[in-house]
Amino acid sequence: MGARKRLAAEKRKEEKKQQYFAVLRNCPTSPRKMRLVADMIRGMEVNKALDVLKYSSKEASRRVEKLLLSAIANWQAKNEGVRLEESELYVKQIMVDSGRILKRLRPAPQGRAHRIRKRSNHVTIYVDSKESVVEENLN
Repeated sequence: MGARKRLAAEKRKEEKKQQYFAVLRNCPTSPRKMRLVADMIRGMEVNKALDVLKYSSKEASRRVEKLLLSAIANWQAKNEGVRLEESELYVKQIMVDSGRILKRLRPAPQGRAHRIRKRSNHVTIYVDSKESVVEENLN
């Protein structure tokens, strides 16, 4: 690997240490249904988002709730001495991308077959504290 590539990779690695996120891959729910749940909590304070997800009737909200708890745990692992209540965590970014599509055949009239697409998705949640956003704006 060349020096320029190595330096760029090290820079990306250092930036990643300052980000707090969790990823859910190959979730067997269609991306369209998952995006409805993601839109509900985007930009919301973490405790309020957990409450919204807990009492949501959507099936996808259970998976997003578990993923958000994982992102909070990742934040706690990287910030040992800081209390969660004082940090004012919020959902900085949530992305839902299309995953693998399983193709199945369903019998149709007159000997034909229709293709059924069983969609899956990838969800990524970034959490951050309000304090760090204020510090970045001041600099």
